[in-house]
Amino acid sequence: MQSHEVAASSIVNRIEQAILFPLITLMASVALLIFLYGIYEYVLHADDEHARSEGRTHMLYGIIGLVVMVSAYAILKIATGTFGIDANIVTSPVISV
Repeated sequence: MQSHEVAASSIVNRIEQAILFPLITLMASVALLIFLYGIYEYVLHADDEHARSEGRTHMLYGIIGLVVMVSAYAILKIATGTFGIDANIVTSPVISV
């Protein structure tokens, strides 16, 4: 690898590790909470048809959100593997004397 390729890989790796993967994790967690809130609404308001409908809607949106986030994570992992961007790249500066 040439030095500019290592630098580009390093920048992409840092963006992935510092921004993209934590953001996907956060959004997946929010989707899971929405799903769990939908279950809570559905069970707690079992006698009210409107509240159960809202609970089903929240569960559906939570599942859709989880599927989207898992898909985004998988696409990023496939892309990093395809383009040879190793998640464990450790670069050291070249010191010439």
